[in-house]
Amino acid sequence: MSSPPSFRRLPRAVREQQMLDAAVRAFSRRGFHAASMDEIAEDAGISKPMVYAYLGTKEALFIACLHREGTRMVEAIAGAAAPNLPADERLWRGLRAFFGFVGAHRDGWVVLYRQARGEQPFAGELAVMRSRMVEVVAGMLDHALRARGREVREIDLEVIAYALVGASESLADWLADHPEADPAKTATRMMNIAWLGADQLLRGETWRPPVE
Repeated sequence: MSSPPSFRRLPRAVREQQMLDAAVRAFSRRGFHAASMDEIAEDAGISKPMVYAYLGTKEALFIACLHREGTRMVEAIAGAAAPNLPADERLWRGLRAFFGFVGAHRDGWVVLYRQARGEQPFAGELAVMRSRMVEVVAGMLDHALRARGREVREIDLEVIAYALVGASESLADWLADHPEADPAKTATRMMNIAWLGADQLLRGETWRPPVE
């Protein structure tokens, strides 16, 4: 008779990261419903009961993946944009960190952006993380405006931040499907699209519809 597989003892935190890595890969390839706990456990090199013991149900595991990938992404963006930098450099560094994250964690991005959006309750979890990113971008813009002695209504900052985040997400989704693309160059393209308009806004210039 064959003996049951033995598993090398590792610290709990290390084991959990191994499980999350395997789960992100499985959910990215197959989606939430098609991915199985068996394949996640096998990929992580552990037993299925251990996955349940550490991270709970498949739904709880998916949410844990969302939280980890979302936190990594937001922290990368917030950490890259030092508040003492000029406004354009802050935005550029934030975009470079964002697209750098997507380029380095394509599976994580697929789980965040594609797999979670159409599934409840995951869509709600994603909306909370997206709001955090919008807050980071709005804060960057507000800081830049105040440095120039200008204030913009909170609703206007929020709308601009949502527009920038939405456009960046769409371009990041393109990047996820093009592994040959350079994340830094992608960030530069997005910067050219975003900053030409943002720079005018920072100078107080706005477009107004013609009078009919």
